[in-house]
Parts: sequence; C-alpha cells; structure tokens
Amino acid sequence: MHFKQCAVRIGKYECSKSESAESLADMVSRNSGVASTPTFCRAEQEAIILNAAWGMINDMVNYEMFVKPERTHDIILMFNTSSHMRLFNILLGDFLGLASGAPFDLPTPTPTARSTDRTHLLYLAHVCADPQLNPDASAIKKPLDDFRAWLEADALVEKVWLSAINLELDVRASRIRLFKLCGDIAKHNFTRLSQTVHGVRKLVRENGHEIDEGQAYLALDDFYEWFHRDIFAYHSSTIAEHLNNLRWGIYEYLRPEFARSFHRVEPAPMYRFHIPDAITNPLAKEMYWDLMNKARSEPWMPAFSVSEYIKLRY
Repeated sequence: MHFKQCAVRIGKYECSKSESAESLADMVSRNSGVASTPTFCRAEQEAIILNAAWGMINDMVNYEMFVKPERTHDIILMFNTSSHMRLFNILLGDFLGLASGAPFDLPTPTPTARSTDRTHLLYLAHVCADPQLNPDASAIKKPLDDFRAWLEADALVEKVWLSAINLELDVRASRIRLFKLCGDIAKHNFTRLSQTVHGVRKLVRENGHEIDEGQAYLALDDFYEWFHRDIFAYHSSTIAEHLNNLRWGIYEYLRPEFARSFHRVEPAPMYRFHIPDAITNPLAKEMYWDLMNKARSEPWMPAFSVSEYIKLRY
C-alpha cells in the first residue's frame, strides 16, 4: 500500500496522519454500522467518487509499483518485481468492477450497458454528466472517454496454446474482459474461481471451441501465462498512462474548487477548507476534506507518454 501525508482536523486546527487510498467498497464496509441509509446529493456523491478514484489510481500508479523512468516521453514502464505486476492486475480488476451494494445512491448499470459501465468508470462518467465542483468537466471527460474506448476495443491473440488440455486457438476478446479474468486468477486460488472458470469456458466457446468445466480449471495456469504474463505485461505501460491521465484530469478539474476552498488559519501552517453548502452528510464532508488534501499538490507521477511501439499489438 502506498502512503502519503494529509491534514486532519482537531477542533478548528489540523495535524498530520497517514492516509491510504480506499475503494468505494472499503468505505461501505467501514461505515456499515450506520443504522439508516442516508441520501446523498450530487455534490456529496462527487466528492466521494473523486476521492475514491484518485486513491485507487494512487495505489496502482506510483514509484513503489514501477521503476522510476529517466524521462517522461516515449517511455516503457517496468515493474519493480513480478509480484508488483500481479498486484497491479489485482488492483486494476477491482477498479474495473463496481462498488459492492450500490452505496451512496450511486448509479447502477442497465442490463444492456457497455462493459465499462460495469466499472468505477461509470461513476466518473456520472460526475462528467452533471459536474458540481467545477462547471467544466472536460479535464476528466477526455481521458475517461479515451480509456473506455481503449478498454472496450478487441484484442486478437493468435495461436494461444493451452497445453494442459491440448488446445490451440485464436482468441478475440475485449481488453477489459481479458484483464478482468486475469485479475481474478491473480487474486484467488482456483477453489474460488468458479465464475472465472465459467468466463473462460464462454470465451473459448465464442472463439470456436467447446471445453467442459474440468478442462477450464486445468487451463487456468496456461490462460494466466498467456494473458497476464504476456498480453497484460505488454499493455501495462499503456494502462498506467491512461490511469495517470485520469488522475491528472481529476487534479485539473479540482484546481478552481481548491483555490476557492483553501484558506490559512492561525497558528501557521494550519489551514481549513470551506466545504460547499450542498455537502452536509458527515461522511461526504470527510471525503471532501480528503479530496481537497489530495488536490493540495500535483499527482505523485508527472504526466508521461508511452512509446508507440508498445501500442501496435493486441
């Protein structure tokens, strides 16, 4: 887990404590003892969504996960270890899912929704559709639309060899589908992968072959070898670039609100934020406060561009 310093209120003043990023589902779990379900307005939802998204991206795109490159253009990011690549895939899989139980009155996807509407990207699209903290959400919308289109595009992987079941096939599937299957395999022992096994069987069937459940279990290691250690590794720099662009977009979107909200108080170097009047829920106030603390400084990694040579395949 990657940590940073933030300010926390004590009376009307602040002091420092360590803060780690939380997913929306983590927030629900932490506040599950609330007796009644509160109603959250759009401004409160936005503070919660942006704080969660920024925190989740911080956990994925940082110099603990990746080796620090020497420049910011035409780069290829390298993981510090193979364990970091596996963790990156797991965390991405969580980001490419929905919060548990539709908390905070957040939108839910329709039965015919596109694949990226079944992810945390849906919540960011919710912000862009009716922005509350800044009338112009284009700083978020552009990288969001780019990432969604890239994830939904099909990858064609030829001559995939599943040696455990003696099957060779060409696989065509959306990138998001492959990444989520790999994230599940990376996260769980095979005893907890029944739904993933169903997904592998369906993928193989759609590509012209039929396998039974037992064969799908046997094929998991080969599937992971092909699509995590090869395809996911190939795309990891591009994924990180998209996520970092989203993080910078959130930061740029929040700059006017931070300038309005932030003010110094005595004794130095204490400060406070003027929370918008629309944000009244205690949890949402805390999420807004954490969000403004993130906006006090630029994202941890500068904007960077990945080499076009690793965007030509799959």
